[in-house]
Amino acid sequence: MMIRNVYVLTEEEISLLPTDEEVKHYKKHGWYISKPLLTEEEITQLKNASDYFYRRGPDRLLPSRPGNLAYWEKKDGDVQRHHDYIAYESHSIGRILKKPLIGAVAAKLSGSKEIRIYQSTMIYKPANAQELSNIVPWHFDKHYWSTSSSSEMLTAFITFHDCTEENGTITMIDGSHLWEELPHDSSVNNHFAKREIAELEEILRANAEHNHAQIKKIPMNIKKGQMSFHHCRIYHGSGANLAEYPRRAISLHLQPGDNHWVESYNADGDLNSYNHDFVVAKDSHGRPDYADPEFCPTIWKE
Repeated sequence: MMIRNVYVLTEEEISLLPTDEEVKHYKKHGWYISKPLLTEEEITQLKNASDYFYRRGPDRLLPSRPGNLAYWEKKDGDVQRHHDYIAYESHSIGRILKKPLIGAVAAKLSGSKEIRIYQSTMIYKPANAQELSNIVPWHFDKHYWSTSSSSEMLTAFITFHDCTEENGTITMIDGSHLWEELPHDSSVNNHFAKREIAELEEILRANAEHNHAQIKKIPMNIKKGQMSFHHCRIYHGSGANLAEYPRRAISLHLQPGDNHWVESYNADGDLNSYNHDFVVAKDSHGRPDYADPEFCPTIWKE
């Protein structure tokens, strides 16, 4: 619960935080599967709110539409759906995603005293084993967040049901967040949906070889109410949905309290940008404010 911006956990919630050994595991492997952090009622609320969103649309729209916004529309058909800024556009979903317990888990894993939402994306994988859009190729999130100063950003993957390999759960390349990355061209900053699967497979293979590492794939088998957390530099992806029902989830990207905008250039010498740069307020120096409470609210602070 949160009282006047004082973030408090109950005794029961404190028992759900990762142990010191689990934090060590996260540091070594780059991923962590939590204890149940959402109640059955909260999961039902998420599902109902997402149904309402798909049926009726958002409670409020973004003030502007960034060029790289992931935003499914009905005309796109029965493909994998992504909706960025869901915590902003849906009041009901945003209320649950701001649960301090989620932030407290992220804080302990990342060694931070404060956690803010960075981005939130609702995802819907249709029940179609042949649908190519359901395949999410290997990538890591920090490639898209080059304008962020922090190297300890992380993502909570929140499912509306049990998530397994059958329905295309998220899968990690174990320990790859510790790899030294090979030099790359500017295309690496492009979203995975705009790139060829074979190309990203080759990038993963080359980086593993460069680090004398094996490619160890770890599917996140997540029970309803649990979440997986992963480091911003770990390679991850997901496979086809072979189940007879859609796979529904939210990727809740989180930032430590010290994260801020930094000037960043791609391999071609062009200035990098992120969707926030066209949406959030400006700070006192005229830079995009990644602490703008409208879009990047604090959900945990010691």
